[in-house]
Amino acid sequence: MDLIVIIGAGAVGKMTVGQELMKITDFRLFHNHMMIEPVLEIFGKFDGDVISRLREDIFEAFFKTDYQGMIFTYMWAFDEQSDWDYIKGVSDRFEATGGTVYYVELIADREVRVERNKTENRLKNKPSKRDLVVSEARMLREETKYRVVSNEGEIPFKNYLRINNTRMEPAAAARKIKENFNLPGPRKTELMNRIKLETVREDEIDQLYYMQKASFIPLYEKYHDEGSPAIESIDRVKRRFAVENRKYYFIVKDGARVGVINIGHNDPNEHEVAFISPLFILPEFQNQGIGYVAIQKAFQLLPDVKVWKLDTILQEPANCHLYEKCGFVRVGEEHVVNENMTLVDYERRI
Repeated sequence: MDLIVIIGAGAVGKMTVGQELMKITDFRLFHNHMMIEPVLEIFGKFDGDVISRLREDIFEAFFKTDYQGMIFTYMWAFDEQSDWDYIKGVSDRFEATGGTVYYVELIADREVRVERNKTENRLKNKPSKRDLVVSEARMLREETKYRVVSNEGEIPFKNYLRINNTRMEPAAAARKIKENFNLPGPRKTELMNRIKLETVREDEIDQLYYMQKASFIPLYEKYHDEGSPAIESIDRVKRRFAVENRKYYFIVKDGARVGVINIGHNDPNEHEVAFISPLFILPEFQNQGIGYVAIQKAFQLLPDVKVWKLDTILQEPANCHLYEKCGFVRVGEEHVVNENMTLVDYERRI
């Protein structure tokens, strides 16, 4: 797992650049004050030992995720050996996973940083900075007591980038970091972490049925397909629910039920062939990548399946694109339903 360490003086923009970098990469932001602020709030003072232990817990848990890596911000006192040792310790742990560590140093003129100390984003995320008189005085004290800007050639690391962001927008600095280190763009990792499949219980069939009708009615109004799930009876849904080798799952995003997927085997003696039917997402949650993630989750639920099958409407290119993106290919003949609608079969073979 990779690590990007963003370093620099107070209010130079480490967190803000990190926020922008998180938007365009598969890295998550762990800025310095995420642990400092809760400790200040609970204990009423800075406690370095507690903050360090909390950071360690975050690192350990993060290593178990599927993200490309983490963005970690830190105000490095270059004249303090303990800070060198700390950064080395953190970097060693990420490199031990086989990852790469990148170092980004931001520098900006003092008057610019004084103004940045007052920004809405900074004060929103760092309550301890809201007393502007105190926070400005503390910031100036830190940079006179410690050397928080590196000397020329002092940082020996291969993957090191220094950016003067005095007059640079955070998004521009983030793009420069991404391009300089050739960092990968966002993947579906975050959405995979936010979405899960929950088994539908028998007493939840009414909700499933309501969601099915709401999801398919736009297609029914468009194609007037008499076999549409939008107009099938709840008894038919109950019969499908009762099939021993098929199972309904709610697609849950951030705790909300946003769709449904039904997967399983038509033949009780066949476990290497599975079907997806139906799969639907509520209209207000469509076009967010949820269907793609739900299908990936389905693959994980039935790892022994060698052939996955489904059908979809030929005249709905977004649906066809989704399934092809998931590895499905068109097979067999087209099935004309009416003059406006044709069904096509898809398979994914492993």
